[in-house]
Amino acid sequence: METVAPINPQETLRRAQRVEVVATRMVNDAMVGAYLSRFKGRGMDFEELREYVPGDDVRSMDWNVTARMGKPFIRLHREERELTMVIALDISGSSDFGSGASTLRERAAEVAACLAVSALKAGDKVGLLLFTDREELWLSARKGRRHVLRLIREALEFKPQSRQTSFAQPMKRLARALKRRSMVFVVSDFLPGAEGADAMAAALGELNTRHDTACVQLVDARERQLPNVGTIALEDAETGEIREVDTSSAQVRARFAQAAERRLSHTVTTLNQAGIDSTRLEAEAKVAPTLARFFEHRRRRRT
Repeated sequence: METVAPINPQETLRRAQRVEVVATRMVNDAMVGAYLSRFKGRGMDFEELREYVPGDDVRSMDWNVTARMGKPFIRLHREERELTMVIALDISGSSDFGSGASTLRERAAEVAACLAVSALKAGDKVGLLLFTDREELWLSARKGRRHVLRLIREALEFKPQSRQTSFAQPMKRLARALKRRSMVFVVSDFLPGAEGADAMAAALGELNTRHDTACVQLVDARERQLPNVGTIALEDAETGEIREVDTSSAQVRARFAQAAERRLSHTVTTLNQAGIDSTRLEAEAKVAPTLARFFEHRRRRRT
């Protein structure tokens, strides 16, 4: 599927470059090390040595070379040389929501940028799936800064054909497209749409049986708490349904907050039951540290 031409291609490119610069600054040694340590396999065929990065598996340390060179080195093996990462971004109607400085779509693009830059630094290929209730855009996994910039640009600017959400068809499409086992990061608010939370988790669980799948759940502050601003009209970004809510009622605000927490907790529970690790990116949280902690948590839990 071809992309929709942006109104101002130069401004779109500059915007992508700004996001890339910020992501590169955020992707510090700690995050790259956590990424390498968690996702790089320990193969049997020796390939080369490289300097130790914080977070690397110390079991791969070459102590002889370390002693000779005066600084730590690790041994790389064949399967560690190149991995494939795919970032699947939910760009349905709810991704346009944002009560702060950024929309969920912009936060998702920031996550994608940090992951893509990490893959670039590690010498891995990275691909992109943009989806709603269908595949909107598929970029095959490649290497290189130009490819990363295009990935960021599409994550920011691509105009979807649908505003609905469904995980079943896009996840099946992704599983078919990947010929070898890959890392897949699904970035979404995980509002399940008409298919329901169980069907959403089942689709992700099926993908996880073939590929190492992790989920990043985006949360906006207004999803968790209503402000006291009187009667307001709330519109469902995907269905267009409008409902009036009296936010001056403390009882209404409390019920809203409780329902939001139940939904967020239920999402994590259903993903865990499907065998999928997930992390939550809160509205004010920084992306790179959140991902780094997630990588390290996975590494420690699965070691």
